[in-house]
Amino acid sequence: MKILAVNVNTTAAMSEQIADAARAVVREGTEIVEVTPRVGAESVEGNFESYLCAVAVMDSVATYPDAFDAVIQCGFGEHGVEGLREIVDVPVVDMTEAAAHFAMLLGNRFTIVTTLDRAVPLIEERLLTFGLDRHCANVRSTSLSVLELEDQERAKEAIREQARIALVEDHAEVIVLGCGGMAGLDRELTEQLNVPVVEGVACAALLAQDLVDLGLTTSKIRTYAPPRPKRVVNWPISRAK
Repeated sequence: MKILAVNVNTTAAMSEQIADAARAVVREGTEIVEVTPRVGAESVEGNFESYLCAVAVMDSVATYPDAFDAVIQCGFGEHGVEGLREIVDVPVVDMTEAAAHFAMLLGNRFTIVTTLDRAVPLIEERLLTFGLDRHCANVRSTSLSVLELEDQERAKEAIREQARIALVEDHAEVIVLGCGGMAGLDRELTEQLNVPVVEGVACAALLAQDLVDLGLTTSKIRTYAPPRPKRVVNWPISRAK
């Protein structure tokens, strides 16, 4: 089984971190292939970059040269997963949706801890779109940029600070890490906070693996039917001349 782990930004080091988090949880024999978009921003922290990454992610998957069995989209709150579900015939799992579903199995209410404050409304919007907002107690900001998460000790301290506030003020029972750049931090934080800390890349990888095992993929009869045949200029963008 081959699963594409698609980063939403162009920072290769983050793509490696994301792929490693997925590899840590899937079984032996499941191959995780990291995919970094050919175009886009080095980090995704606002609406412009979010819509840009949606096109870049679809382009990366559309031009991937070999066969694959599933895709995980590794951006928290980013756009584009709906388009991916239209253009491929394999399961597509979004890390935001996967993390929220896992969190709902572990407690009544969860708080998401993310990066900059400007990302908060984008995440809230995606939860509303997915129908998962009811169980979200709050979305909290660490005030760190995505690229600042590369300093993992600083990132963990900032996440711990917001998580501890969430447990008291939000009455949260589960903490969700709200950025792909936080991949791999969940187990240590779970031990330190003594509550479940859910990380979306790992959740998405496991769900994708299970969907493939069950022989299930996206329904194509309505919402995610393939795009209607028509002339699209300079698509895919990475092959446009």
